[in-house]
Formats: sequence, C-alpha cells, structure tokens
Amino acid sequence: MLSTSKSLAAPLLALATLLSGCAADSVLVDRYDMQGLQASVAGQNADLDYLKTTGDRHHQELTELHSESTQQIIDTITRQVKPPECPPAPKAPVCTIDASKDTGTSDRVKGKLVVGEVEKAFLVGPNFIYDARVDSGAETSSMDARNVRRFERDSQEWVRFDIPVPGKDDTFETLEREVVRNVRIIQANEQDHERRAVVELQFRIGDHEQKAEFTLSDRAHLTYPLLIGRNILRDVMLIDVGKEYSTELPRSIRTGSTRNN
Repeated sequence: MLSTSKSLAAPLLALATLLSGCAADSVLVDRYDMQGLQASVAGQNADLDYLKTTGDRHHQELTELHSESTQQIIDTITRQVKPPECPPAPKAPVCTIDASKDTGTSDRVKGKLVVGEVEKAFLVGPNFIYDARVDSGAETSSMDARNVRRFERDSQEWVRFDIPVPGKDDTFETLEREVVRNVRIIQANEQDHERRAVVELQFRIGDHEQKAEFTLSDRAHLTYPLLIGRNILRDVMLIDVGKEYSTELPRSIRTGSTRNN
C-alpha cells in the first residue's frame, strides 16, 4: 500500500509543476498584449488629434474663401445693377371725347325728345346758338327777323332778312331763303292783317336735328329770338313743364361756335 502511494506521487508532482509553468507563461503573454494595445490606442489618438487640427484648418480656409467669393459677387452686382428707383407718380387720367361720336345729350320717352320750356338751339348755316322758347300754344315756329325784303329768283319768291347775332347787341347777319308759303297774321284790335313769309331753317336741339318751317317776324320786344311751336313738337318732342335746358348740344358745336348766347 505504501509503495503504491509513492509510485503515484512522482507523476502527480510532475503534472503540478507543468501546470504552474503554463500559468506563468499566460500571465506574461497577457501583460505584453496590454502594453501593445495601449501603445496602439495612444498612436490612434495622436492621429485623431492631427486629423481634427487639419480639418479645422481646412474648414476655416474654406469659410474664408466662401466669404471672399460671396463679397466679390455682391460687389460685382452692386457695380452692374442699378438700385431700384421709385416709379413716377401716375398722371391723372384725361377724359377725352371723340368729336365724331359726340352727338349731344338728350332724354327720350318712346322715341320722342324730352325738352324743357327753354332750350339751346343751334341754327345751321349762320351757326348761331340761340335760347329758344318751347311753346305748345304756338301753331308755327317763329324766327326773329328784321328788314324783311322780298325778291324773285328763278321765278320763285325769295326773301332777304336780318337775324340778330347772339351776344352782340344791334349786330345782325343777313340770310336769304326761298319762301315756302305765306301766312296772314291779324293783330288784335286791328282790321288789317300782316302777311308774313314762312321759310325753312335747319336747326339742332340736343342730339336731334331737322329742317322745319319758321315764320319770319320781328321779335325784338320778346325775350327769346327763337320760338319752337307745335309744327316741330308734333310727333317729335315732349315738353317737361317747369324744366329748362334739359338737353345739351354736342361739344364740337358748343366750343366751335363763338357766336352764341
């Protein structure tokens, strides 16, 4: 029994010695690897610091270059582009009237011209503008005429007469017209009658123009040199009682005629 124990002790001792030697070598290897790792980490940190320093320097250089390029662009634009200017104040619109389309102003009811008791009437020919009295009580229209003289032309009865120039006292213009007919006028409290010539005159009120018969008579004692009677009003005009100057002649006539009321 004792001999058996001694025979086993020697191998066990050898095995323990071998194991202790391996453990020592393992500790030496781990310590060597740790030192190398630390040196590697230190080297990598140094590389990172270098890269960071280099990157910061490059970033600063790029920023300065960008700022310089931007300033150059701004300077170029400033030199080549004019600064904005405030636009001039718009001119007030000017209302213009086309003379070819200005036919006068008139109101109408069922196609008839609405006139007041007094209207501006343009006498075509002498181109005078008169204040005309509109009177539905008068059968025939009348024109103020002085120095009426009858004469014959081409076997037809004509008349020469003077009409007042509007706005000029004791100033007249002579007209000649063919007599279309004669009317007898009986004066009140008089047995004799007066023979008056009737002629055709062309006139305009508002936008209405026509030729009509006018009796020639001395109207010096009356307010209005021109009288518009029923021969014109009939089927053409309506009187708005109490109104005056409800129509307006075309601008071209009002500004072109210097001889008017």
